[in-house]
Amino acid sequence: MSNNQQQEMSAVPDPKQQLSDVPPFRHPNPPVRPLMIVVSAPSGAGKSTLCNRLVADHPDIVYSVSCTTRLPREGEQDGVSYYFLSKQEFRKRVKNEEFLEHAKVHGNYYGTLEDTILFAMEEGKHVLLDIDVQGAAQIRKSLEKLPMKHPIRRGFLDIFIAPPSPEELERRLRGRGTDAEEVIARRLKNAETEMAQQNEYEYLIVNDDLDEAYRRLKIIIDSEKNDFTGLMAEYR
Repeated sequence: MSNNQQQEMSAVPDPKQQLSDVPPFRHPNPPVRPLMIVVSAPSGAGKSTLCNRLVADHPDIVYSVSCTTRLPREGEQDGVSYYFLSKQEFRKRVKNEEFLEHAKVHGNYYGTLEDTILFAMEEGKHVLLDIDVQGAAQIRKSLEKLPMKHPIRRGFLDIFIAPPSPEELERRLRGRGTDAEEVIARRLKNAETEMAQQNEYEYLIVNDDLDEAYRRLKIIIDSEKNDFTGLMAEYR
């Protein structure tokens, strides 16, 4: 399935009927390929809610554990919350091209190691990355350096969660009641840049209804991890 082909499920006429007609997997041991699932969205589009629900409902889907150079906070465990590295060690790994993506945020480094993803996939897990559009773009470039049959490259899946409209996104952000006006304005401005990159993703889900968006998300992932290549043909 080409990454250049975006699957805009929301554009399918009568999506509830279309998706309900998809046959279930009846084979007792369906073929499974481990996935690296990258999900991006503007703030307020519902990405975190959808991802948390996905992980809670599916024991075979786990969040990626990132590396960081910041100090551990109370209750955080190395290897569970993050892998805590010194800046020297982090820079060494960057130089060795061990990261699929990395960034500097508020003076500290954060990144996703290739080995972390690979080890989880070798254990039969599907790895979920809740990541911004810049990180997703870095990952795509990193994958170009990997062999075509590399498990991470074969299992790469990227999904963009979009709000139904800029107006609805603003309504949601204001409805939180937690952000100052300048924060909301910055998030809306960032959303314009992020939305402009949604065509880089293989799948687009418009979150106009949370339960329906979650159902679409599950169908995409189930079809991909079972390598049932014909399942999504009607959405191409």
